[in-house]
Amino acid sequence: MWVYTLVKYASLAATLVAGSYACLLILLTTATFQGHVVYLHKIQVTWFKDLNTPESFGFLRNQVTPFTIETSEGGKLYAWHLLPTELYRQYESQLIAEPSGFSTDFTSRVAFKLLRHDPDARLVIHMHGAAGTVGSGYRVPNYHALSAGDPRQIHVLTFDYRGFGHSSGVPSEHGIILDAISVVEWAISTAGLPPSRILIFGQSIGTAVTLAVSEHFALQSFPVVFAGTVLVAPFVDVATLVATYSVAGVVPILSPLARFPRVFAYLRTFIRDKWSSQERIARYVRANEQNNEKYQMTLIHAQDDWDIPWQHTETLFQLAVEAATTDGVSHDDFLEQNVSSKVDLGAAGSVVERRTENGIIREEILRTGLHDVIMGNPVISLAVMRIFAAADPSWK
Repeated sequence: MWVYTLVKYASLAATLVAGSYACLLILLTTATFQGHVVYLHKIQVTWFKDLNTPESFGFLRNQVTPFTIETSEGGKLYAWHLLPTELYRQYESQLIAEPSGFSTDFTSRVAFKLLRHDPDARLVIHMHGAAGTVGSGYRVPNYHALSAGDPRQIHVLTFDYRGFGHSSGVPSEHGIILDAISVVEWAISTAGLPPSRILIFGQSIGTAVTLAVSEHFALQSFPVVFAGTVLVAPFVDVATLVATYSVAGVVPILSPLARFPRVFAYLRTFIRDKWSSQERIARYVRANEQNNEKYQMTLIHAQDDWDIPWQHTETLFQLAVEAATTDGVSHDDFLEQNVSSKVDLGAAGSVVERRTENGIIREEILRTGLHDVIMGNPVISLAVMRIFAAADPSWK
């Protein structure tokens, strides 16, 4: 009797799970629900802290200035500007004398003037991943790591895409790209920094935004190329990612259906925002090579990343290398060259670097670092330092 009861309840549980999964698949075909799943923009993860009080996230008084940047469509993007620590120390008395909190006129603040009027200032524009806000999770340690390479000169500008945090609008691939372009244009036009002193940094879905923005500027009639780009935990495209993706490495989304090619191919047709980094990275590199523009790109990934498998970075690295050569590189030749040029760092992972007359493409695969922890590690600081130093040998 107990066996029958056990089988009965097990069958009922299996039916409920299957039914729930079927409902999830149906919901995923709708644009609204899909947007929430891809971007997770309604998840704040700031633990009841006020974004307009950056000091509650561990910053010094007025080290971070919250303000807004207007998009080309008239939307408002919530942003943080982070001063490097040594520069803050030099101007501490002036900074603490100003009102704290959100600034309605950032251009009048001491922090902005230090950014705009210092000919040695460098700026990292930070593109964050899905979920949360500028103050969520490991992003705060990430900002410190980004500026650690020179606590006198490296400023950080981060912002929330439309629909995230205090930013207006609803997220979409097209809209987020416009947002990021607006932020970069603000840095060039309003803050007055030349592209050679700007580095674009992206993590997770932010890597797709970074590549889209870098490609956009590189393809202009008068190409604009930045000091460099850093991509941490990138992915090939959304369709490829969902074939393996599991939330927190545990809850699968579409990966159970990847073993059924026809079903999976059909469901892929419903993907609204494709974020095809594999196409954009190739076009970006190819444009720079054809235009004889100097460029630098570093791809970083941890092997223990549960969210995005590190093999995505290997694929993107190969596509970038292929795009950098006029004759292309076969898969076998690529693997052979990788083996011969790879530097084994033991427990720290491995590094491969390819150079052309115009560009440097670097892949760093770490043994550990997970998906988010890696952002606060010294490997990030060093990647930023390496790019700024190569872009301007006089920079120290």
